[in-house]
Amino acid sequence: MKIETTPIKGLLIIQPQIFSDQRGYFMESFNLRTFQEVVKGFSFVQDNESSSSKYTLRGLHFQAPPFDQGKLVRVVKGKALDVAVDIRKSSPTYGKYVSVLLDDQQKTQFWIPPGFAHGFLALEPDTIFSYKCTNYYHKASEGCIRWNDPDLNIHWGVSDPLVSEKDAQGQFFRDFISPFL
Repeated sequence: MKIETTPIKGLLIIQPQIFSDQRGYFMESFNLRTFQEVVKGFSFVQDNESSSSKYTLRGLHFQAPPFDQGKLVRVVKGKALDVAVDIRKSSPTYGKYVSVLLDDQQKTQFWIPPGFAHGFLALEPDTIFSYKCTNYYHKASEGCIRWNDPDLNIHWGVSDPLVSEKDAQGQFFRDFISPFL
């Protein structure tokens, strides 16, 4: 398993080793020992999966403390542009983002610790997105920053994605008061 850092501290790109032959492939998608050697103090309590039509955009979501979540995300089928925005007030990269292309061929994973808003855009029909969470879903603690916020200026590559009503009405970043230190 190859682990790469990103320009934003805490975000990691994880490339599993894939063993392929005429029968197909094998890969270790998660190993607690290996993960905890790099990421300290987290364990997973919930797995989630979604299926999305092409150009469906979900996000930018987060859960406020004490129900904040770290996420280990990957695409099981299809392709997605995955985005994490730093919403930690004391971070030198506050308001900056990292985007990663995830697909079912490379099987790249993206570790997003608490303190980030997260979203993704499905780039193929029936894209299946899977993620492990470090905390349970808590509706009263969820927040949403507008996916097309002009101050964040995220380059999604599409101008009119399919979004939920909640995501279309997300908070503007300039009005956002981060609950993360």
